[in-house]
Order: sequence, then structure tokens, then C-alpha cells
Amino acid sequence: MIETIPLLLRAAQGEQVERPPVWMMRQAGRYMKVYRDLRDRYPGFRERSENADLSYEISMQPFHAFQPDGVILFSDILTPLPGIGVEFDIIESKGPVIEPAIRTSSQINALQTLNPEITLPYIGEVLRRLRQSVGNQSTVLGFVGAPWTLAAYMVEGKSSKNYAIIKAMAFKEPKLLHQLLEHLADSIATYIGYQIDNGAQVVQLFDSWAGQLSPIDYDMFAAPYQKRVVNQVKVKYPNTPLILYISGSAGLLERMSKTGVDIISLDWTVDMAEGCQRLDKGLGVQGNVDPGLLFGSPEIIRSRIVDTVKKAKGRSHILNLGHGILPGTPEDNARVFFEIGKNVNELI
Repeated sequence: MIETIPLLLRAAQGEQVERPPVWMMRQAGRYMKVYRDLRDRYPGFRERSENADLSYEISMQPFHAFQPDGVILFSDILTPLPGIGVEFDIIESKGPVIEPAIRTSSQINALQTLNPEITLPYIGEVLRRLRQSVGNQSTVLGFVGAPWTLAAYMVEGKSSKNYAIIKAMAFKEPKLLHQLLEHLADSIATYIGYQIDNGAQVVQLFDSWAGQLSPIDYDMFAAPYQKRVVNQVKVKYPNTPLILYISGSAGLLERMSKTGVDIISLDWTVDMAEGCQRLDKGLGVQGNVDPGLLFGSPEIIRSRIVDTVKKAKGRSHILNLGHGILPGTPEDNARVFFEIGKNVNELI
């Protein structure tokens, strides 16, 4: 029997497909009642994301509800950090806290080599179970944080509005920051390999805060380390598609296209047609419906999905939001997004 390759994986590998596959960033999460009910029983985010049974159950919730073309591991970009010796906590409605923040040479010198088999075995277990459960009905996605964004959390010690502390390090102690970014790039490349070995068929890199950099500083502190990750992964896994997402990336698209990834995930601040014009022809695109649109009517959701898909025609396109789905989004509107996405050919 010939194994059927799932739709999203075929699209991500550049094949001509019958329709754009559809999934959503943060599709497992607070907008779903079933998730909120589980959160009430298990209030700690790290428990939910680092317990294999809970992470698996949460990852599968949107699959059971909506049958998206991609099922993404429920985890966090900071999850691998304890494996290099950096502890963190995630406080509900406040975000991550790293105490003490990583700001000195001695702290960076003390960072450990990541060994995911030992420090992240639950990630491997969840990915294996997801592959077994969804079979060829959906593509299993892994994900990681990219070096600049992880460094920003580590140096700032929490989320930030202006990134003053890491930018001070970048402009006063660049050697120190480059040392940290190198260590993170190598760790993340190892972590991606571990995810692929355990069942991830596509992996998305989130460099969420790289959009806070000027283009010249992106070229210095973000892009080289994205490339370092991609190059190491592609040596061993040349056929595994990699997606790059940066929030607020309108000024960086051409630079993103030169990192070696296969697909650029556009945020909603870029017109899809203009984004496609600015990217190299061989690259796939993902996105980029405004997540705020899902607070609107089914009619406006339908019209924007049709507009997005039309503008991406001729490209390998994965339909997604331009950012994660927002807490408080009506669950029925998420259902509308998936249903329209799957039937978009009838609407064009």
C-alpha cells in the first residue's frame, strides 16, 4: 500500500496541491472551552506543556474540533531552556519570567550543551503519539524559538516593550551577545533535529521579537543565527520544510528570504500580493489573515480568506493567521475559518 503524504506536507515541499492547507498559530489554547476546562484542573502552564499526556491531549483538541491540515505540538519556545541550565516560569496573563536574567560572561560561559533525549523526553513522546494519532489526515508540526528571541527573553528576564537591556548588550558588549546567540543557535538546531527524529514533519521557527530590530541590526544579531540553525538542520534533514515567522516583519521580508528557510510566514501587516512580489520566487508563503478578523462576521471572514488565497495564487501557500489566534475569539468563528479555508476553491 502506498502511503499518502498529507496535504500540508506536500504544499510545504513545494508541490502543486488541490487547495491551500489550513492551520492556525496557537490553534490549541485559551479560545477553546475544552482547553479552559483542562486549564482549570491543571493551572500551571509548565505542567500542561511538559507533561506528555496533557501536552498530547491539548495538541489534539483542535484536531478533534476542526480537523486542521496541521497539528502543532503544544509547547513553548522557552521549553528547552532548562536543558541548557536556564530556569523559567510562565505566569498566567503575565508571561515568562527568567530569574536571574542572563547578563554576564560567567552566566553565558556556564550554559550547558542541550541534550533533548535527557532533558526533553516528553517532547519526543508527544510528537510520536501525534504522528500515530493523525496518520496521514494531517501534518505534524514542531516549533522552536529562534536565537534572537530566546536571547531577548533570557537577557531581559521577561517580556519587554522596548528591549532596552538586550539592545544595550548588543551595542555595548556585542561579543558577549554573539557568544550567547551562537550557543542558542547550536542548541536550537539540535532541538529541531530531535523533533524531526520523533515525528515532526515540518518545523516553524518563531523569531517573534526580531521585528524589533532595525534592518542593519537584524543582519547582525538575528539573520546570521537563523541561518546557522537552518544550515545545521538542512545538512541532516534536507527534505524537512522549515517555516520562519517574525512578528512585525514588513521591513524584513527580503532579508528573511535569504535565511535558507523554505516558507516565510507573513504577519497581517503586509498585503499578501505585495509580500509575494517581494519574496524570492521559489519560496512558499504562509498566512496572513488578521487574527482580529475572527471577532467579525462569517461574511467578512469568508471575504478575507478568499482575498488572501487569490493573492497568493501561483505560490505554495499555507493558509494561516498573521499571528496566533487571540484569547476570547469565538470558537464558532475559528470553525468558520477552517471550514471556509477547506472549501475555498468553491468560493474563488
